Parts: sequence; structure tokens; C-alpha cells
Amino acid sequence: MLVLSRKKDESIMIGDQIEVKILAVEGEQIKIGIVAPKTVKVHRSEVFEAIQAQNREALSTASNFLEQIKKK
Repeated sequence: MLVLSRKKDESIMIGDQIEVKILAVEGEQIKIGIVAPKTVKVHRSEVFEAIQAQNREALSTASNFLEQIKKK
């Protein structure tokens, strides 16, 4: 993990096209802005994990369904 320190109005570049900007620091909360191409999906980690769990569940359900069809 790379750890960087930034102040308000400073930013970090990821590659050539993704910029993470520090917009505000309010107590323990930091507001960031992300500038990225529309083709890059950006999610909060808890949303990303929920999407991954739903994808795994859908894949499992599809696999079970295919197994049932093969048995017939």
C-alpha cells in the first residue's frame, strides 16, 4: 500500500487519467473528488463489496440452474 499525505486542494494522480482531489477536511471526515473517464467504475468499498456478493450469488444460482437442466 502506498501512503501519501495531501492537504486541502492538493491531488494525487493515478496513471494518466485519474485524479483524486482533496476537497475538504472537516474533523475526522475527508471529502475527496475523483476525476476519471466514464469508462472507469468508481464505487465506495462497501458498495463494491455488495456488488461482488450479488455477482457471486447470481453466478451460483445460474450454475445450479444449469446443473438442474443437465439432469433432465
